[in-house]
Amino acid sequence: MPAHPRTGLLAAPRSFCAGVERAIDAVERLLDAPGRAAPVYVRKQIVHNTHVVADLAARGTVFVEELTEVPEGATVIFSAHGVSPEVRAQAAAKSLTVVDATCPLVTKVHSEAKRFAARGDTVVLIGHAGHEEIEGTLGEAPEQALLVATAEEARALTVPDEARVSYLTQTTLALDETEEVVGALRERFPLLQGPAGADICYATTNRQLAVEAVAERAELVLVVGSANSSNSVRMVEVARRHGVPAHLVEDAGAIDPAWLTGVRTVGLSAGASAPPALVTEVVEALRRLGPVTLEEHTTTVESVVFAPPAPVRDHP
Repeated sequence: MPAHPRTGLLAAPRSFCAGVERAIDAVERLLDAPGRAAPVYVRKQIVHNTHVVADLAARGTVFVEELTEVPEGATVIFSAHGVSPEVRAQAAAKSLTVVDATCPLVTKVHSEAKRFAARGDTVVLIGHAGHEEIEGTLGEAPEQALLVATAEEARALTVPDEARVSYLTQTTLALDETEEVVGALRERFPLLQGPAGADICYATTNRQLAVEAVAERAELVLVVGSANSSNSVRMVEVARRHGVPAHLVEDAGAIDPAWLTGVRTVGLSAGASAPPALVTEVVEALRRLGPVTLEEHTTTVESVVFAPPAPVRDHP
């Protein structure tokens, strides 16, 4: 019996954002530098995608967890998620040449943390414990920063001075959940202050809104991304909160055909650190299960571009 046709709704924007492209480009510029002899070291994953990391490792990148694994005087790249001042001090102590690939929008949050702390505020950071971006931001004000993830945690906070409290957020959070936490903080601390502009980055916002749009028509949503990609996980959660079954898939091989039983319309997207080619492979996998008609569903067009980190701008 022939498989029934399906419609694939391609959410746009999807896949790489400007910060991810900048970080990957920084590694590639060093890898391709004329006459390069020394290894290219990267602290942590340059971006949270296993395919990107595996590809760069195959080309000679050495990924390390901590700077203790990097030889004295070597060149090291800091990932897109940013690092704490403590890590920068470690790099200086080892005379490392640093290429800082921190996303400029994460750097903005770091600057806000330092500014709020300098004026004597308790800085409440909304985000997920253990995420590299959170660790770096907390490190900017370790004596004054507190981490919360939920509205319940926000309501239970105690601070030295309730009139001097500011909040910041991780750049890759779910919009609706973050609004709930901020609302709880405002109830708890009526004089709460925050950043002049939203900390959740444009790419995270755009991808969540695009997933919401396709979820209105889809019977199933597939988001391409790695399990440690915060923005990818949030996209799946957004679709599910709209009542649509949704799954995070590392690549086409992770698709369970049982998910597609009786499904005629599939929403497709990819997290900001997932290569566009992986979406193409997912589409081809779906086509092996039956005819697929693709429809691009664009909610906005992104034009953001970030300049390469200064140390690699002269590399082709």
